[in-house]
Amino acid sequence: MHVLRINGKNRLHGEVEVPGSKNASLAILSSIPLTKGQIVLHNVPEISDVQIKLALLEDFGAKVDWREGTVFIDCSGFKYHEPDETRVRPIRTSFYLLGPLLARLGRAFLPMPGGCLIGARPVDFHLKGLELLGAKVEMVNGCYTASTEGLHGAEIYFDFPSAGATQHLMATSTLAKGVTTINNAAMEPEVVSLAQFLNSMGARIEGAGTSTITVTGVEELGDCTFNIPADRVQAGTYLLAAATTKGDVTVRGIMPEHQTATVNKLREAGADVSEGPDWVRVACDKRLKAMKIKTMPYPGFPTDMQQPMAAVLTTARGNSVVEETIYESRIGHVPELNRMGAKIRVEGRSTLIEGVSTLTGAVVHASDLRAGAALCLAALGAEGETFIKNVHFIDRGYDHLEGRITALGGEIERLDEETWERDYAHRLKPHN
Repeated sequence: MHVLRINGKNRLHGEVEVPGSKNASLAILSSIPLTKGQIVLHNVPEISDVQIKLALLEDFGAKVDWREGTVFIDCSGFKYHEPDETRVRPIRTSFYLLGPLLARLGRAFLPMPGGCLIGARPVDFHLKGLELLGAKVEMVNGCYTASTEGLHGAEIYFDFPSAGATQHLMATSTLAKGVTTINNAAMEPEVVSLAQFLNSMGARIEGAGTSTITVTGVEELGDCTFNIPADRVQAGTYLLAAATTKGDVTVRGIMPEHQTATVNKLREAGADVSEGPDWVRVACDKRLKAMKIKTMPYPGFPTDMQQPMAAVLTTARGNSVVEETIYESRIGHVPELNRMGAKIRVEGRSTLIEGVSTLTGAVVHASDLRAGAALCLAALGAEGETFIKNVHFIDRGYDHLEGRITALGGEIERLDEETWERDYAHRLKPHN
């Protein structure tokens, strides 16, 4: 067990480079079984989700070599394998391997995936799409078994633009015979990155980044060298950190257009935002103004930024409303922020925030990845020390968070269990 200790009220200043995208990396790694070639991926983030996915690929016969942010994968030795539930459960995107494994091997077996507890995340769209492509999928005792006598092109329509289903079925259909059309497809940047990766291996994908994607199946995919783009959620988190600490931070190595929803809301709240070809700067020297936020599929306000933005709005002037339309239970941050002095209540899908002048440090628990990021932001702007437990959630998506925050002038350190118990835990317990 690790605990993050954050001493707040330090204004963050400076520049930060953002590592590779978690969501793009996981989608790309899920498609690895489609090729028998050699894959080189640069700018791979050092996060636990990626480490788990690489270990899972090794279980299926891939040879993996990770050297200083670059991963070399030999895909020639893939074989049928029935992974243990403990290997699959930690990350939801393990399920995205089902289609590519099926396309490569003709059959696949995967236990149900896990991931953060942020509400129901059904895989109906995935399953219906795989069946349209010619797969037979059954679930028995919590495990999916899939088989096919040959995948073929299909017309697929989503009732809702699911990023995960779009990525999963787009990748799977690259080796299906004929043409596949995905209608009402998700338009997230990670969908575009995956399409670029697959096309660089020889796939024929058109329309990624629009609501209609067309995939013309090919016989095989080959070698590829690819650079993982910067993580837009990590980038947004550092921009919010500038606002909540009344600091001045420039995030470099990113695509500013991927931050449009976040930076426009920061401008609305009173922050000073400027942009360049590959950077965004946020400066703020005053208390932010309250606002309304509503999460929507890309290019709307991203659900992954909802909890971090809510943390920033806890000290905004006035009353804010944050409406979550994607996940019905993405509210694990609320009781923990209230423990720090926030005034938040939940009504249905909306989080109602009455701004307070400041938060105070406390011992809090991360309930999921983005809730953990929200608590870090709250702690950076709070009075005194905050101790965040369940750090493993944060490690799922933030690469060397402590080092980057420290370089910007924040006071943050990771404590091991022995240090936490010896130096801090006993003095934070109430005494009679």
